[in-house]
Amino acid sequence: MTDLKESMKFVEGGDEYELLASDDKLTYMLIFKTENQTAILHGEQLDAFHAEFDLVRKQYPAYSPDQRLAQIWDQGGYSWLAAEQEESDQG
Repeated sequence: MTDLKESMKFVEGGDEYELLASDDKLTYMLIFKTENQTAILHGEQLDAFHAEFDLVRKQYPAYSPDQRLAQIWDQGGYSWLAAEQEESDQG
């Protein structure tokens, strides 16, 4: 996963969260730094993320990038997705 992360570009983030995207924008990586969890988003997951990201940006325009990404992480179930992806990488 480190190779994938190194090939991605920073989109936004702060002290706790970071959002990265591939050059073609077909894969995103949502990282919860303090818990060392990463959710890789593509296909339908990425479509759902974009919809949620746009909604949070409109509903909370004063939020910082960390606040926006924390809101999405908590409400979108990305901690579950990250744990599931981590298990499939190990097993």
